[in-house]
Amino acid sequence: MTTTNLPAGEEKTARVRAMFDTISARYDLVNRIMTFGMDQHWRRRTVHALALPAGATVLDLACGTGALGDLARRAGYRVVGADMSAGMLAARTRRHGSRQCDAVQCDASALPFSTGAFDGVVCGYALRNFTDLAAAFEEAARVVRPGGRICLLEVATPTSALLRAGHALWFRRVVPRIGAALSDAAAYRYLPDSVAYLPDDAVLRRMLRDAGFAAVGRQLLQGGLSQILSATRAGAAPAP
Repeated sequence: MTTTNLPAGEEKTARVRAMFDTISARYDLVNRIMTFGMDQHWRRRTVHALALPAGATVLDLACGTGALGDLARRAGYRVVGADMSAGMLAARTRRHGSRQCDAVQCDASALPFSTGAFDGVVCGYALRNFTDLAAAFEEAARVVRPGGRICLLEVATPTSALLRAGHALWFRRVVPRIGAALSDAAAYRYLPDSVAYLPDDAVLRRMLRDAGFAAVGRQLLQGGLSQILSATRAGAAPAP
């Protein structure tokens, strides 16, 4: 399916926001089931790839319910979340209970943070949901200090033909049925189609470099079921 069959511009923003508001209550449960629990391992790999010192301040971009931010916090980072879905942020607050839960509702292309406010950024499975991906990368570069890090966890295409066929069957046939049974049918029909929004590896690397990142790297996870894009904010790092 091509992006010509999917919403764009303000329509995409509104539909994606409404979709995540709708599925927020069971988002984590469906994720665990459809990835056989591997998503948590992939999130830990993403946090590890930041390679920042303990106490570093990290933005969890499109934080959702806070699964990735929780792991970053356990790794010793100070975490601030940002997400455009009020429903996901409410689920994040419920997840944290009475603990301090710093998060703001905003669009990734217009972050309400000062320039260089963060040592790093993590983002899990959200790139294809951003209406303006280039602007989101530019904003991420703006709020990360020179020498800081960004690590982005996203879906990928398996390298093995056999794994690719099995993944396509699972992702396009089985996952929508799981989503329909446990959460919202329309949202989990959209999920496999939304991969069409995601640029290929070469384009993603170029977009990150154009935004102000350097040393852009890519790790494929479990044979290409997911990927981690990592990069360093260009410019001189501040003196210790």
